Amino acid sequence: MTDPAPLTAQDCLVALMITTSASDDNIRTAELIQISNVIETLPVFSDYDPDDIKRVANVVFDLFEQEDGLDALFGLVREALPRKLWETAYALACDVAAADGVVGQSEGRILEEIRYELNIDRLHAAAIERGARARHMTL
Repeated sequence: MTDPAPLTAQDCLVALMITTSASDDNIRTAELIQISNVIETLPVFSDYDPDDIKRVANVVFDLFEQEDGLDALFGLVREALPRKLWETAYALACDVAAADGVVGQSEGRILEEIRYELNIDRLHAAAIERGARARHMTL
C-alpha cells in the first residue's frame, strides 16, 4: 500500500474517534451519532468538510489491516495533531467510547493506548474519563 495522504489535525481527531468506535469490531449507531454531533458542533471542526470522514475512515481501516497499522496511525496523529489538541483527542475518543453507555474491554484498551501514545497524564485522563461518563449517563 502507498503511504496515505497526510492527515490534517481535524482528520486526526476524526481518525481517533473512528478507531475508538471500531476497536470492538462493532461500530454502533450511538457512536456514529456522537462522531457526527462532534463534527457538527465543536469549534475545532468549524471549517471541516464532513465529506472527508469517509476518506479518513478508509485510511483507518486500511491501516487496521496492516501488521503495525495502529502504530502507523499513532505516528501520523503525533505528526499532524498539535500537542495542544492531544487532550482534546483523548476526550473525544472517551466520548465516543461512552456514547452507547458501555465502555467494553477493547474500547478500554484502545483508550489506554491513545492515552499512552499521546502522553496524557494519568490524573488528567481520569478527569477526562469521568467527564465522559457523566455526560453519557442515563436514568
